[in-house]
Amino acid sequence: MNTNRIKNIVLVLFVGLIIGCEPDDPIGPTNKELAFEKLAGTWKYGTNGKIILDGQDVSLNYPGFTLSFTDGTYTTTNGGDLFRATGTWAWVNEAAGSVNLDTGEEVIILELSLTHFKFSFTHTGGGVAAGTSGNYTVSLEK
Repeated sequence: MNTNRIKNIVLVLFVGLIIGCEPDDPIGPTNKELAFEKLAGTWKYGTNGKIILDGQDVSLNYPGFTLSFTDGTYTTTNGGDLFRATGTWAWVNEAAGSVNLDTGEEVIILELSLTHFKFSFTHTGGGVAAGTSGNYTVSLEK
C-alpha cells in the first residue's frame, strides 16, 4: 500500500471519529432548565406582591395567597375562584417565556428571578368578586 493511500484512510477515519463524537445535546442547561431553577418553590405576596385586575388592586380578595411550583405541578393557597388548589402546567415552548395551565390559560412571564416573579394572564371565569374575568398581573416574591 502506498503512503498517500494510508494517509487518506487515516484522515477519513479521524474525521469520522471527530464527527461521530459531536454531542447530540446542547452544552449547558436549556432555557427551560434555567427558568425552572428560578420558578421552583413557593411564591407569596411578601413586601411588594399584589394581584391586579384590569388596573385595580384586588389583592384583598386573596388574603395570604401563595403559589408553589414543582416540575409539572402547581399548588395554591387562598386562590379563590381564580386559581385551582392544585393543577398541572407545561412550558409553551423552548424559550420558557410562558406556561400553559391545565385550566387552558396561558401565563406570560413578565419578570422572573430567584426572588421576584411577575406574570400576566387573561381569566375567563365567572363570579362577582374573586375569579372575575379580565386581565390579571400578579407580582410575587420568595
